[in-house]
Amino acid sequence: MSPALKEKPFAEELPAMGAAGIILDGRYLAPPEDKDGKLWVRTSTLIQADARELYAMWRDVESAPAWQEQIIEVAATGERTSHWVMQVDEKTIEWDSEILADEPGKRIAWRSTGGESNNAGEVIFEEAPGGRGTTVTVLQEFRMGKLAGAWETFVGRNPKQAVIENLRHFKALAETREIPRAQGQPHGDRGLIGKMKASTYGEKVPIPSGSH
Repeated sequence: MSPALKEKPFAEELPAMGAAGIILDGRYLAPPEDKDGKLWVRTSTLIQADARELYAMWRDVESAPAWQEQIIEVAATGERTSHWVMQVDEKTIEWDSEILADEPGKRIAWRSTGGESNNAGEVIFEEAPGGRGTTVTVLQEFRMGKLAGAWETFVGRNPKQAVIENLRHFKALAETREIPRAQGQPHGDRGLIGKMKASTYGEKVPIPSGSH
């Protein structure tokens, strides 16, 4: 497994600080815990597809709106740079991003470089044992500070849950070429606990289109 995904991220040589995360030799190392206004998430899933195919799908940043929640536009501005737009209702936030490391079929690391979102992350593609698909692991860090509550109010979901849901959408799109939808289906009163879960997990957040 990639050293960046191990539980002891500081076991290596002391890394240098980047704009939105800790960078060592172009590799993003996630902080070990939430603190100092930083939130981070690590999540993984097994996808029944070739690592090179999944890498190409993720690397095509302009297709991100097909599987990332509330991202309405991504425009490539250079070989490794792009501009992102997120929209909720009539409000939008925008930021620029750059790719720090690009290993075809294996890994992509990135960070924001300006705008209204301060984040960094890495995705690893590893062949599963026995050739049973590809394990995709995502690390992502958000520097929130006092904006954390405002962010959740704006996007309707905790950033950590958003990363988990986006990877789930990515898996569905890669395996079936569509993203299942449960929104709009009738159901009875879910009670207080059900309503709290709906609020916590952002169940009213629109599901990505599944097409670019």
